[in-house]
Amino acid sequence: MEENNENLLEYYKDAYDRERQRNGELSDALADANAKVAELSAQLRRIKGNPLWKLSKPFRVVMHFFIRNYQRLAAHGNPRGIAHKLKSKWIEKQAMKQHGSKSFPSGERRREEEETRFSKDITISILVPLYNTPRKFLTEMIESVIAQTYRKWELCLADGSDEDHSYVGKICQEYQELDPRIKYEKLSENKGISGNTNECFKMSTGEYIGLFDHDDILHPSVLYEYMKAICDKDADYLYCDEATFKNGSIEKMITLHFKPDYAIDNLRANNYICHFSVFSRELLEETELFRSRFDGSQDHDMILRLTSRAKNVVHVPGILYYWRSHKGSVASDISAKTYAIEAARGAVADHLATFGFENFKIESTRAFETIFRIRYQLTAYPMVSIIIPNKDHLSDLKRCIDSILDKTTYENYEIIVVENNSETEEIFSYYEEIKKHPRISVVTYEGGFNYSKINNFGSGFAKGEFLLLLNNDTQVITVNWIEELMMYGQRDDVGVVGAKLYYEDMTIQHAGIVIGLGAHRTAGHTHYKVNKENVGYMGKLCYAQDVSAVTGACLLVKKALYEELSGLDESFAVALNDVDFCLRVREKGLLVVFTPFAELYHFESISRGSDLKLSKKEKARLAKAREEQGQSEDDNSSRYNKEAALFREKWKALLQQGDPYYNVHFSLDRSDYSLKLHRDVEEKEE
Repeated sequence: MEENNENLLEYYKDAYDRERQRNGELSDALADANAKVAELSAQLRRIKGNPLWKLSKPFRVVMHFFIRNYQRLAAHGNPRGIAHKLKSKWIEKQAMKQHGSKSFPSGERRREEEETRFSKDITISILVPLYNTPRKFLTEMIESVIAQTYRKWELCLADGSDEDHSYVGKICQEYQELDPRIKYEKLSENKGISGNTNECFKMSTGEYIGLFDHDDILHPSVLYEYMKAICDKDADYLYCDEATFKNGSIEKMITLHFKPDYAIDNLRANNYICHFSVFSRELLEETELFRSRFDGSQDHDMILRLTSRAKNVVHVPGILYYWRSHKGSVASDISAKTYAIEAARGAVADHLATFGFENFKIESTRAFETIFRIRYQLTAYPMVSIIIPNKDHLSDLKRCIDSILDKTTYENYEIIVVENNSETEEIFSYYEEIKKHPRISVVTYEGGFNYSKINNFGSGFAKGEFLLLLNNDTQVITVNWIEELMMYGQRDDVGVVGAKLYYEDMTIQHAGIVIGLGAHRTAGHTHYKVNKENVGYMGKLCYAQDVSAVTGACLLVKKALYEELSGLDESFAVALNDVDFCLRVREKGLLVVFTPFAELYHFESISRGSDLKLSKKEKARLAKAREEQGQSEDDNSSRYNKEAALFREKWKALLQQGDPYYNVHFSLDRSDYSLKLHRDVEEKEE
């Protein structure tokens, strides 16, 4: 008994000494970094104090202007991006024209929509709170409802305007006399956005409720398209894509917002659903429509509550709502309503608390004040087993492991290196060295190279509750990278979590995967080769979001789930095994989350093919690596083509449906959310 106690005491003493040494090393590293910062700051002060530096300011201003604009044009990090960017701008302008009044039904199409008989008999009540609405805005708003091709609607107008804007009531009453579907009530006092909308709701009788701003415009077919979704998909909450326009004309669009299907993590981070929300009246049972304490972001609060209750949230793709941008509107500038920022933060906080989250933090991001970073509290610190396949490549592996040991603040982890057919003496010497570390073990897989088999083999040695698949050519940037991944991995509704990966030049290698994207129409990385400073399409690079798949270069998953799915599909020896695994996770009803707040370098695996266009330098590097491994470019291409064909066959139905987190209006040929013209959509539908 005494001997056991002595051994236990010795074990804890050694563990304490190791942690104390590690903390000391981290402190030394931090001290060195601070000293370096101080040194560089002093040098910078000396440079800025130099008279030549001051005299060169005009030249530097001009130079930086051209550099900034070059970087914006060179979206892919090289001059080839300039031509693409110019072409994308042209396509965007053409798309804007196609999504304006040219998209309105006329003649035969309008008659077809008006004469359609749906399987459900539904009245849609459109609620519009009025307050000092400009004449032009008011009449255009009402006319856009009257122009609807689906005729069974009612327009409920509650007017809180002051005496100086009495014309609002007169205009509404004139329309009411012409069309009995229009209901109008003058309020005795202005009750604010929430209060006025709630008064509209009291007037309504429809089975479905639509929320419409008093200065915006509806597409003539929006109610028709919504009715199709209600009848065909049994939708009880619907929303569409939207455009922001200026100067009083929907032809003068400044933003086209093409949205993903329902994604809870996206919605928590920002109100991407926004307009045009229509939902079943039944969703309001035992809850309120708008809550006045969230005025300014009352719609975000309402959307979070109602979509959480809904049985089927349906996104109707297409620009069917036009959001007017004018002085004082949120569409123009959120700072015009600064209280909306705090209201949005409060709405998200209330929602998270309702779902049982505690001690979270909600912070605005650099993308936009109401696009949030949510820091979730870790409820436990289970062991995470980091699995790293490796063949030779000493420098890559050493850089990877050193970065984990030096930077990782999460304490409960182990590293399992899976050796596979290495040949150099230096790598085996390194294995002997790292095996002395209490966190690291090396196991040997003796079969031929098969990424899936190697990881599945390595997982069998894992002691952790979580597995973290990691490529040997990665390097940790964010010290709390595991915590950031675990924030989502700990949730019961999340199956897989992925990180944001950069190339050495700080352009993006991975920020989520879209199925169907790329030349092979299998899967591709979005925002590929975009600069680190870029906020992404509609701020997507600045918040955690739900995606179809993430790369296996850094993938966190519960070990129990990994084993339940029999790990990676070994039919995919090199390519698409990670995407296939994520899709199987989603088949179980679990989410795949990409977080931009866990950051690593990825120096790009040399053993897998690329579905994207590479620069000459990248091609040369890959060719040299293949030569070292005894591979030819033809072998690599043939192997990838076979696995791509297998993937397309296995996931044929899903690929035909399209990625739910992408949008049919985005091109599948580019990774930067470039738009495609209507003719491309029509060709796909045919």
